[in-house]
Amino acid sequence: MDVNEGTIYPILKRLTNEGFFETYLEESKEGPIRKYYHITVKGVEHLKELKREWLKFSQSVNDFFKESE
Repeated sequence: MDVNEGTIYPILKRLTNEGFFETYLEESKEGPIRKYYHITVKGVEHLKELKREWLKFSQSVNDFFKESE
């Protein structure tokens, strides 16, 4: 899968604005200061919920295909 910066950074900004990520700056030995992201407690909980939803959805799809065999 090929993903470019124009896709990733707007998503990271939205997730940060929603409180799922936090950022911090750190000096780099090779250039300008760099911004790093880390997931928050709220983000971990949101991720768990998304995983539960995905597992429920994917199980429904699998059940559908099993029934149609």
